[in-house]
Amino acid sequence: MLLAIDSGNTNIVFAVYDADEKLRGSWRASTEAKRTADEYAVWLTQLMALAGLTPEVVEGAIIANVVPPTMYALTDLCTRYFKVAPLVVGEPGVDLGIEVRIDRPDQVGADRLVNAVAAFAEHGGPLIVIDFGTATTFDVIGADGGYEGGVIAPGINLSLEALDRAAAKLPRIALKEAPQRVIGQATVPAMESGAYWGYVGLIEGLVARIKGEYGQPMKVIATGGLASLFARATACIDAVDSDLTLRGLLAIHRANRGAGS
Repeated sequence: MLLAIDSGNTNIVFAVYDADEKLRGSWRASTEAKRTADEYAVWLTQLMALAGLTPEVVEGAIIANVVPPTMYALTDLCTRYFKVAPLVVGEPGVDLGIEVRIDRPDQVGADRLVNAVAAFAEHGGPLIVIDFGTATTFDVIGADGGYEGGVIAPGINLSLEALDRAAAKLPRIALKEAPQRVIGQATVPAMESGAYWGYVGLIEGLVARIKGEYGQPMKVIATGGLASLFARATACIDAVDSDLTLRGLLAIHRANRGAGS
């Protein structure tokens, strides 16, 4: 079985897949730079046990990580508790199966590259992949699957946190659904409208500008926790694909089988 680890700025997802690439279980933890391999192991092995899985069933591991301070603990978790040396996306010798055509390939987040691999395999190209995470990223994948750059914008929750910190009289809010009206008639509805419909405007504006600059028809795929919330409000998103990152990790591990673990 394969242990796939997607380590993001807000959460880390651990998933176990069997030999047929069927998901046997997935678990999410908040990202904490100071968390140790021992802490991860206690938490994860107990959850695996509830799914009828033991550490011994894991025969390989792969990690996509965008938080450098967590890397040691995650690799230590794999080597000490699961007895496998993980493949790490972005390290020399790990073949992504796509060409990265930007000025500084080493600066691209591992999650963005993994998403590109999965999105191209599923949807072809050219594509724009929008990932609604801590940051909202817009990634451009060429007709042949090559990664060609993108845009990074503050995530919606990050924007709301900044508004809460900077404006003393404005309350903390969370978006759970689309506001029915654009014109708010009280402070909270006005904030919800500005956050939601303003973000829809950002999405539509950037997609239009990317397509105009690229000069070719492009399909737009959304992923991440808030993808469905925004996709229903705009016609510029063609599909929501919530499992891109984990499927990308599976594909990369399959292509590199025999290396690493």
